[in-house]
Amino acid sequence: MNDAMSLGMHRLWKDSFVTRADPQPGFRCLDVAGGTGDIAFRIARHMSNISKDHGPVTICDINPEMLRVGRARAERDGTADQFVWVEGNAEPLDFPASSFDLYTIAYGIRNCTHIDRVLAEAHRVLKPGGRFMCLEFSEVVQPVLTSVYEKYSFDVIPVLGHLVAGDMESYQYLVESIRKFPKQEEFADMIVNAGFSVVEYENLTFGVTSIHSGYKL
Repeated sequence: MNDAMSLGMHRLWKDSFVTRADPQPGFRCLDVAGGTGDIAFRIARHMSNISKDHGPVTICDINPEMLRVGRARAERDGTADQFVWVEGNAEPLDFPASSFDLYTIAYGIRNCTHIDRVLAEAHRVLKPGGRFMCLEFSEVVQPVLTSVYEKYSFDVIPVLGHLVAGDMESYQYLVESIRKFPKQEEFADMIVNAGFSVVEYENLTFGVTSIHSGYKL
């Protein structure tokens, strides 16, 4: 469904996200709301391309079914030993302070009830010098494309959800949650307010999705 909805672009967005994060073999990495492993698998591959000697990537997700899907994928690929799977909530993370070098969350923070708490917890569990990275749907910044994107989102995506996944309601929620999520500048301000420094964002595909970054200094 992700391929149909984004015309395959989500793969390129996720690749770009992990390339920008540039996780190093010595890093302790935490991927939140990433139960299916899409980001964590890319992080592990990125580190393996630098050195085969790297630690496991910790994957935290509140949904046990998503974690089962991710584990099954890793077992099929023979990479299960490269990951630690944790069922948990992003708002109170069950990890000690200053535990990780990199915190990633892709298309998950939008679904959290208290975004400010998620950001505060990200800051708490990162080591000094650690980096917060978020990939999330955003506001299209090209006015000429805005109306086209809005029509596609509200008229096409829910129908695709019905035809491909047999679930129109969930995809209607998806497009409504995207519209309600803070715009790029507003979300960047929230990251700053959580204590992060050197906060910046990069729009991908005219702002359909954006990469947000900040450091714990």
